Amino acid sequence: MNDNKDYNEMDQNMSTDPALDENVVIDGDYAGDSEDTQAEQEVNVLENQLVELQAQVEKEKKEYLFLAAEFDNYRKRTLKEKAEIIKNGGENVLKGILPIVDDFERGLKAAESDTDPHSVLEGMTLIYNKLVKYLESMGVKEMNSTGEVFNSDIHEAIAQVPAPSEDMKGKVLDTVQKGYMINDKVLRHAKVAVAQ
Repeated sequence: MNDNKDYNEMDQNMSTDPALDENVVIDGDYAGDSEDTQAEQEVNVLENQLVELQAQVEKEKKEYLFLAAEFDNYRKRTLKEKAEIIKNGGENVLKGILPIVDDFERGLKAAESDTDPHSVLEGMTLIYNKLVKYLESMGVKEMNSTGEVFNSDIHEAIAQVPAPSEDMKGKVLDTVQKGYMINDKVLRHAKVAVAQ
């Protein structure tokens, strides 16, 4: 019986020990409630962080879409401007040729009534010189090929002929069709006869 008495005392002591009883108030709060409150606070903090991060992602997504649209507009605008430059560049070249065409028309009318071939030749020479000068102003220059060393980058060999002398081998003997450069780029290859 003594043993039962000791057991009952221990049972009473355990129920009065505040650290062992979950329902006992510690510092004005239940021990179980403080753990729940702490977990709720952590969840609230994490939820707030999640909301902030989602808002930041949405903001950056909008900025990305704005930049993508802006780049697409820029690309379309530059393509349109490039097409206009090419179109207008061609128009400007043709406008410069029109006065020369007018000169040719006047020269042809004058040639119909003029019986002096020398004056017709003189008029055609003036018009030709005007055209060459205009082409030079546009960056187009005639290649000097005859007597030069054959260069496949600027010449097109259409015939090979025996060389009249050893020092002429590999050089252009005759230019069948003139070649032209535009701003140091080949506009048309010169068709030449090369000495072998």
